[in-house]
Amino acid sequence: MMRIVLVGGTGRIGSRVAAKLLGHDVVVAARSTGVDSASGAGMGEALSGADVVVDVTRPPASEPAAADAFFRRSTTNLLREGRSAGVGHHVALTIVGTRRHPDIPYYAAKAMQERLIRGSGMPYTLVHATQFFEFVGGIADAATAGGSVRLPRSLVQPIAADDVADALVRTILAPPMNDDVEIAGPERFPLDDFVRRALVARNDSRLVLADHRARYFGGRIGTRTLLPGAHAAIGTTRFDTLLTQLRSSAVTAISPLPAEL
Repeated sequence: MMRIVLVGGTGRIGSRVAAKLLGHDVVVAARSTGVDSASGAGMGEALSGADVVVDVTRPPASEPAAADAFFRRSTTNLLREGRSAGVGHHVALTIVGTRRHPDIPYYAAKAMQERLIRGSGMPYTLVHATQFFEFVGGIADAATAGGSVRLPRSLVQPIAADDVADALVRTILAPPMNDDVEIAGPERFPLDDFVRRALVARNDSRLVLADHRARYFGGRIGTRTLLPGAHAAIGTTRFDTLLTQLRSSAVTAISPLPAEL
């Protein structure tokens, strides 16, 4: 039995990972459980005796300066407390594309987090995921202006949150790789098609337009910026599964699609 600390463990991915780690001593560390990675409050006690620390945190605000400050403080605290506690494996969830230095402020903050981990001397594995199926609403909202959604026709290979959780569990239970791995879904779509199909399934009337000048979360991206490499682990959940769920939920209520982890 391993002692595993899930930092950000009450979120979309953390809660799924916790549910899959049956038979292990799982500590869910979040502000709601008295642990604040950004301030360091409660971290020493939470990490005591831990074999693995899993970082699935997200900043309270996504503005560039706020995201950078959050990841810098949170990661520095986790690495310091993990080293003090003798943690043998630091696992962090990040994003496919951060190592290509795209002009996306949030990706730059995540890339900084990755550099801190790689340079820490701690045994680690960085898990880079493509866009979550469940993040499609956040993509649409960020690209909406004047009632329409403008997106470049860059390719995406989205992955289901459950498949992300499965990949994290495999990583947690394996020895540290001291390297980066990528995970992605089984299908590729132009970004505008991906969002358009999801909004139609939700009876969302916003018009989705392909626009090569459109930015993605503030940055310009190329056709393949968001795609994984050739050696990515591929999930099994297909986009039609999410569309079925969206159509079902649209029958009873129209509510905003969930944002990313």
